[in-house]
Amino acid sequence: MRGPNLFAPWRIEYIRSLEKTGEERCFICDAAAAQTPQQRKERLVLWCSEHCVVMINRFPYTNGHLLLAPKSHKAELEEFTGAEQLDFHRQTTEAVRLLKRAMSPQGFNIGINIGRCAGAGLPGHLHQHVVPRWSGDTNFMSVVGEIRVVPQAMSQLWDELVKVREEMEKPG
Repeated sequence: MRGPNLFAPWRIEYIRSLEKTGEERCFICDAAAAQTPQQRKERLVLWCSEHCVVMINRFPYTNGHLLLAPKSHKAELEEFTGAEQLDFHRQTTEAVRLLKRAMSPQGFNIGINIGRCAGAGLPGHLHQHVVPRWSGDTNFMSVVGEIRVVPQAMSQLWDELVKVREEMEKPG
């Protein structure tokens, strides 16, 4: 007997993006260039620092999955300046701090995929994944159905994380 279907129509955008030739614009560069609050929200940008952009992953592994990338369009770690490397690490720490306060995860997966064969969906612009984790967050959907269930809308998560970050930045 076959079980019910679970529709995830938002995934088609990601699937179609894998077929593109590379002539298209870089979504990370577009995110880093976002100027207005509306543009930042549309691109899911939480904040930018001098050298980096921090954003919600549009195709998340789990709720709260963030992407962090240097603003400069470079593919390899060794291409970055010392200032870019330091800011990259500082913003990773800030992303973890934000997710701890906003979502109370019990752990994190933090990683970089360099090159398409290593799993990089955008091999031309190095980026890091910051994925909050909870005990027991792997369930039958992931194991059997190769499907991820993300329980919160991206726009709602963006609103929540921006609010918590603003609270964190208040003096005192």
